[in-house]
Amino acid sequence: MKRENALPMILVLSAIPSLLTPAHSAEAPSEISGELIVFHAGSLAVPFKEVATAFMKEYPNVRVLREAAGSRACARKISDLNRDCDVFGSADYTVINTLLIPDHTEWNIRFAANEMVIAYTEDSRRADEINGDNWHRILLEKNIAFGRSDPNADPCGYRTVLTSKLAAIHYDDPGLTSRLLAKDRRHIRPKETDLLALLEVGEIDYLFIYRSVARQHGLKWVELPDEINLKSHEMTEFYGKVSLELSGQTPGSVITKVGAPMVYGVTIPKGARNPEAALAFVEFLLKHDKGMAIMERNGQPSLVPALSNTYANIPATLKGFAAKP
Repeated sequence: MKRENALPMILVLSAIPSLLTPAHSAEAPSEISGELIVFHAGSLAVPFKEVATAFMKEYPNVRVLREAAGSRACARKISDLNRDCDVFGSADYTVINTLLIPDHTEWNIRFAANEMVIAYTEDSRRADEINGDNWHRILLEKNIAFGRSDPNADPCGYRTVLTSKLAAIHYDDPGLTSRLLAKDRRHIRPKETDLLALLEVGEIDYLFIYRSVARQHGLKWVELPDEINLKSHEMTEFYGKVSLELSGQTPGSVITKVGAPMVYGVTIPKGARNPEAALAFVEFLLKHDKGMAIMERNGQPSLVPALSNTYANIPATLKGFAAKP
């Protein structure tokens, strides 16, 4: 069994401008062309659409083709299905570590944060009463329906399980996790954004989702305590008290996923068919006045530059966006 370590402390050095500009830039925009295939987490759909649009204005000879899915499902498309992919943006950087390194990539850069919330609409039952103290009791009511994503396909799915386990500790209710996870299983979907339509038509009243997605889609949400929401790096030790098993890199193997603050990661697979455009896209994404400004506007705080345990393998043009551990 492979066990992931809890998230190491992230070193944010964004106040030092020189570290945000790599020593070598990507090729000139006019020299880079062709299709660029980007796989990304469902929660990156809105900001990556904006990033791709801005990138293509700067690199007019490149056509960005985006494909959204749960991050683990995206990784499986690369590792198991041998799908062409030039850039992979994951909602959890450890997906890259556990499913793609070393066979399919050698590095990842941590670039953004997020947090878990309970999203709903004004038409959701008990919408006027739910809050950060009573949400778990309301979700367990018989006439209330809620949705979540598949833990083996999507980080939001396993973060929902981790959140429920942390809630059991925080509220001193040992049976809470099993009661929550046993309820409304018919509303489990491959990725968290698949549940938005169910919420909009009233099929479900609530869903476990990232704050950024709730904000981007104009939803209401319940802010959860820091002990539960997987947001706070000060709570890393507490988050590490809970874990779950997920499918591993090879058939029949498992990974023990330990609770940790949310950190997104990006990489370029070894089999990238357009590596020049891929490097330019990742550099554009990670620049604080370009891609990261778009991420920030969409509710996903920048962590650039953050520590990377794969720093030695990061391409020279991108090293300035990471820090040595």
